[in-house]
Amino acid sequence: MKKILIIALGLSALFSSCKNVLDIEDLQSLDEDKVWQDPNLVNAYMANLYTVFGNWSSGQDSYSEQLVGIPFQLNTIAPTTGAFKTWNYTNIRKINTAIQKVQESANLTQDIKDRTLGEAYFLRAFVYFDMLKQYGGIPYITVPQNAETDDLNTPRNSTKETFDLLVKDLDDAIKLLPETIEKSSANYGRIDGNFAAAFKAKVLLYKASPQFNPSNPYNNAYWNEAHTANKMAYDQLKKNNYSLTADYSNITLIEKGPEVVFAVINAYPNKVGNWDNGVRPGFESRGPASSVPTWDFVKEFPMKDGKLYTDASGKYHKSDEEFLQSYWLNRDPRFDKSIVWNGKIYEVSGKAGKRQYTSLGIADALDNFGVNPAAGINSTNQDRYSGFFILKNSKLSLKQTEVETQYDVDFVLMRLAEVMLNYAETANETGDFTTALDMLVQLRKRAGIEAGTDGKYGISANSRDQMREAILAERNIELCFEGHRFWDLRRSRKLNLLDKSTKHGVEAVAINSNGTEMDIKQAAELAKTYQLKEANFKYSVLQVPKNGVKVMEVPNTYYFFPIGQSIIDRNPKILQNKDWGGDFNPTME
Repeated sequence: MKKILIIALGLSALFSSCKNVLDIEDLQSLDEDKVWQDPNLVNAYMANLYTVFGNWSSGQDSYSEQLVGIPFQLNTIAPTTGAFKTWNYTNIRKINTAIQKVQESANLTQDIKDRTLGEAYFLRAFVYFDMLKQYGGIPYITVPQNAETDDLNTPRNSTKETFDLLVKDLDDAIKLLPETIEKSSANYGRIDGNFAAAFKAKVLLYKASPQFNPSNPYNNAYWNEAHTANKMAYDQLKKNNYSLTADYSNITLIEKGPEVVFAVINAYPNKVGNWDNGVRPGFESRGPASSVPTWDFVKEFPMKDGKLYTDASGKYHKSDEEFLQSYWLNRDPRFDKSIVWNGKIYEVSGKAGKRQYTSLGIADALDNFGVNPAAGINSTNQDRYSGFFILKNSKLSLKQTEVETQYDVDFVLMRLAEVMLNYAETANETGDFTTALDMLVQLRKRAGIEAGTDGKYGISANSRDQMREAILAERNIELCFEGHRFWDLRRSRKLNLLDKSTKHGVEAVAINSNGTEMDIKQAAELAKTYQLKEANFKYSVLQVPKNGVKVMEVPNTYYFFPIGQSIIDRNPKILQNKDWGGDFNPTME
């Protein structure tokens, strides 16, 4: 590797601000020998590796029940086809090059070396973890291989070896990184020891999980190790003044909040995300929304007392039909802050008092959903919409023309709430029920759920098994649309909840005060001035998609995905996973 990608112009001006460093995109070639002698060029090299953290994606939970779509169909995943074929050794080589060259450099100060090595060790662990959770053990290469002199046919490390090497990298990173990078610092957005400790705790949670320990899912010795790391991470964050953002709506929209453990920096016009363009109703965006919530997920939000509407002991208990006709009333406040529904006030693009409609014949053609024959038209959204849209993280101040190019909210990759839920899980599995309950109570109190007479905010769990389910349910709500749900079900070996499942939406039809259907023209006229409210409609459930494949196929073989056949063809020492015709055991057993 004689040349590397690096910014060509204006380097000296960029490195005073981490926000600018992390935005590097226009790259040219520069002689490698010069790079490792110049701290600015080293800094730029590392900044470009931060792309492994990704950015906003509205479809992160498309593999779960949260969003409309049937991503898993019969034989969707196979060694030769399908998603989940990550094999990111290009970035591993770049990271290993940085580690080697920085250690060899005679011109860099020890502070620069330590910071760079700390970031590189973390990045290597982060990239390897993405592959580990997909496949189990992988080749854990720690030196930049030379195509001309090295044997590139490296076999897979065992899953235990991979976890051990990954944790070692994180421990080495923690030793070298500053413990805290203040949110007021020009270096905000770089990896620090807080993020590294929280991520290590997450890695060890996976190591202990049922996914990797199928025959002893909850009593294996790895839970104690995971609990120690998660308690340490939580205590460290609290010591360093991390706290839950007071208003759930503001976790990301007010940047650099107290809950943010690590964020990818976005700054218009140099770097923006693609969230609002993916979640807004089509008429308020640049085309139809690409990700919309399902009715199945809408039902999972608790009521305001923290209990499901089906819970007969709940203050807001309802029958299925009663709930369908009033599902927006008395819900967990996070529901109002996460979901847009028919008739909801949705003051997007500065439109005061605007209500969002999805009813066929009333809503814009880009937003409608339903089969009402009285509308006299057919919706073209029956296979992609549900009658709901995502509100969470949406920057409503953006005008329609701006959503595609000006969404510059920082992408929050990890926040305190996730750390708390990870900690609750390990506490529960190691006998500390009180701590597990406390973590959930804190989150529900912040959400605005009613405390109840027992002060448990609707949590009725009284045993380890019940608390395990309560934590999983809380993760589903608290972390919704953030890309956790599918992976949570997978590591807890609950893919059966997705297998053979179908998805649904809700059609709204305008009605008169006596319950009869309102004339569609009259309804459309009233809607123009937002006079129709939620209760002015009747609701019915429709399956989505309406056409084509409607059932998810998620077999047990998906607990570990197959290594791509093309990879095995290039490296015969790579053994395929045992559930995919090979001999490699991807578990810890």
